[in-house]
Amino acid sequence: MSKSLLIISRQAPWSGPGAREALDIALAGGAFDLPIGLLFLDDGVFQLANAQQPASLQQKDLGANLQALPLFGVEALYASARSLGERGLGDAELILAVQRLDDDALTRLLDRYDQVITL
Repeated sequence: MSKSLLIISRQAPWSGPGAREALDIALAGGAFDLPIGLLFLDDGVFQLANAQQPASLQQKDLGANLQALPLFGVEALYASARSLGERGLGDAELILAVQRLDDDALTRLLDRYDQVITL
């Protein structure tokens, strides 16, 4: 039986390789039918913002890969409600539907997964 894995992505898409690495792990795990959840926390919620212009920072757009997550079986997508609110991101500004979780729900989420990786 596969162990469940929660990936916590805390980095903005332009602040280093962490955002892309979290996404790569999620896509790879999904391709192998592992039970995976992806949580966007802190500046990681900026990955969900639409209308990004990564080319101006000489970065690649993560948007297409994020939208492919459900195709790879990664459908458990979460974001910290506090992180979204602090950064002024509402549903209209997001490129991907995620379940917003308050702090108590985040704690319960961590308890549901066998393994947790933070990037």
